Formats: sequence, C-alpha cells, structure tokens
Amino acid sequence: MAGERILIVDDNATNLKLVAYLMTANGYEVTTALDADAAIESIGRQRPDLILMDLQLPGTDGLALTRKLKADPETRDIIIVAVTAYAMTGDRERAEAAGCDDYVTKPIDTRALPETIAKHLGKRLVVS
Repeated sequence: MAGERILIVDDNATNLKLVAYLMTANGYEVTTALDADAAIESIGRQRPDLILMDLQLPGTDGLALTRKLKADPETRDIIIVAVTAYAMTGDRERAEAAGCDDYVTKPIDTRALPETIAKHLGKRLVVS
C-alpha cells in the first residue's frame, strides 16, 4: 500500500533532509521533527505508521520519547526504528529495551534503510 506515513525525528538538519528525501523517493508520506516536543505535536496532528527516531535529541532524548510512546495505548503500536550514531556495545539492547522495534546505525546505508522500512511495513520497495 503506497503512502504510508513516516515521521523522522532528528535534530541534525542534514540527516533529516537526506532521510526525508530517501523515504519520499520510496513512496512514503514524510513529516519531520527536530525534537521530542515537535514529534509529539506531529503525532497528535497525524499519526504515523512508522517513526525513524534519532536517539540523541536535545531535551528529551529518543529513548525517553520511545518509552513514552510505547507506554501510551494510543501510540504503542507505532513502529519505531532507532536511527543513531550510537554503535557501542549495549546500545542496540538499550534501544530495544526502550521499545524500539529495530536499530539502524549512522551513517545511513541508503540501500538498507528502505529495505528495513519495507520489512516493517510489509511493503514492496518502489523500483526506480
């Protein structure tokens, strides 16, 4: 099904732009947020099917935001994929413990990320 909604939460404008472009090019409807407060506001306006969550955000970090979303019956079933520069031992486990459904490290692999998203949404990739 085309047009699934993806919310990208990242405080780095360059990363945000790259990932938004990549997701749009693969047929997704994209919204963005630079921090947790903007993400919550965006989710209230239009519930996404999947969130690409940077873990290192100003203020409330991505792990805390993920825990909050997964604790809320209204948002707990939104798929959350951690997209992070954290790649040390135990970081994946911390992301999963917070409720992330998957974990992708930066720099972004522009071929693998759409495959990961498609796997979670049960969607075939758009062939370019």
